[in-house]
Amino acid sequence: MIELPVYNKSGAKVDTVEIDETTLGGPEIRSALLKQAYVIVHGNQRQASARTKSRGMVKGSTRKIYRQKGTGNARMGANRTVIRRGGGVAFAKTRDSFRRKMSKQMRRLANRNSVLAKMMNYEGAMIEEIKVVDNLDFDAPKTSEMAAILKALGVDRTCLVALDPTNRDAALSARNLANVDTIRVDQLNAFDVLNHRYLVIDRASLESFIDSSCYGKDSEEKEAA
Repeated sequence: MIELPVYNKSGAKVDTVEIDETTLGGPEIRSALLKQAYVIVHGNQRQASARTKSRGMVKGSTRKIYRQKGTGNARMGANRTVIRRGGGVAFAKTRDSFRRKMSKQMRRLANRNSVLAKMMNYEGAMIEEIKVVDNLDFDAPKTSEMAAILKALGVDRTCLVALDPTNRDAALSARNLANVDTIRVDQLNAFDVLNHRYLVIDRASLESFIDSSCYGKDSEEKEAA
C-alpha cells in the first residue's frame, strides 16, 4: 500500500490516503509499456503533411534542352531534372503516416500505471510528483487563487491539474497559468501525465479514477486534429 499525503489549499498536510498499487497496474512500474504508449500518442499527433515533388510529378516536357554534342556545353537533360530551378526534388518527401494503434487493455493499463509512476520512482521510494488536495472548489474563477495554491503545494515546474468535469471554476482558474494544463479526470492518459512533472488532483477525483467503475471505461488517448 502507498500512503499519499493529502494537503489543503494552504499546503498543509491534513490527511493521508492509501492506494493499492495493484489497482494501478503495480506493484512495479511498467517502463516499456509507458514508453510505448507515449511514443504512439506522440506519433499520432504528427501531421505528416510535408511533401515535395519528384521529377515525375513536375509538369513539363521531357524533351532534351539541346543536343548532347557539338554545342560546347555540358550535357543537359530535360527541364524537369533535379539540378535545374523549377525541376523536381531528388528523394522527394512523401506523405507518410506515423499513426499506430494500441490495444484497449494496454492503453487502459498504461493510463493507470502512469499515475503510479508519479507516486514512486523506479526504486519504489515515495516522491512528491503527485499532489493530492482535499478539494479544489472555487466560489468563482480566480487565477491568482489557483496560482497561490500551486505555490503552496511546491509546484515549481510543469503541472497537470486533473479535475472533475463539473468543476468548471477550477478549470477556468488554471487555464491562463504558464506551464499549467488542465484535464478531465476521466480523460487522464499516459502521455499527458508523463509529459508534466507534477500531477495535482483532488481527493475525490483520485478515488474515482482508481475506482473500477472509472478506469474500466474507455479513456481514449489524445488524437491529433
